[in-house]
Amino acid sequence: MPVVLLLAALALQPPDSEKIVVVGRPWAPFISPMGEPFRPRSDTDDTIARWFQQADGNRDGLVSPAELQADAERFFNDLDADKDGAILPEEMVSYEWDVAGEIQVNSRWRPARGETREERRKRRNGIGGYNPDGLQGAARYGLLNIPQPVAAADTNFDRAVTLAEFRQAAAQRFGLLDRKEAHQLTLAELRELLPDPKQARRPHKPSRGERDQRIGTPVPL
Repeated sequence: MPVVLLLAALALQPPDSEKIVVVGRPWAPFISPMGEPFRPRSDTDDTIARWFQQADGNRDGLVSPAELQADAERFFNDLDADKDGAILPEEMVSYEWDVAGEIQVNSRWRPARGETREERRKRRNGIGGYNPDGLQGAARYGLLNIPQPVAAADTNFDRAVTLAEFRQAAAQRFGLLDRKEAHQLTLAELRELLPDPKQARRPHKPSRGERDQRIGTPVPL
């Protein structure tokens, strides 16, 4: 390396007291029903609880349909970079690559913290890798079997998601999560819908005509 470049590189090094420490988190985020990622800040961070507390606007320990729609609107405004009232293809690309890259359908399921090499080997051909019969995209880290939660709100397929469509999607997803039809959601019942990241078996391959019983009203496959 030339002397000038070497001196310049050394000058850019921070003092020992200012060294930057990067901490990696091997496990993936929790993906909210509307597609917002909540990444763990520590080994004990409860990411689904963090989202729930955010969505619970009046702090009564319950999430109502109106609160889920308000949470959806807040996230929509974050994604609508140019503030034109719609999430357009360029903003969708930014969401998939910059905001929530873990939802990409051809990416591998992030290994659980503490998973052994043998457990990882057993899981390679199961839900841990790309498997057309397993959970894909955001469904691996969220409550609903929706691989791309933001794009799925585009009900008229015009490649633009409006605020009205996003709010409508929030209402529909609340209905899927509200299995007891109580018009309110609790954190405890939502935890039961989380997929198991340590599952090491090959996912069940549905037969023709079989229905998905995992969430809400069964959906024909």
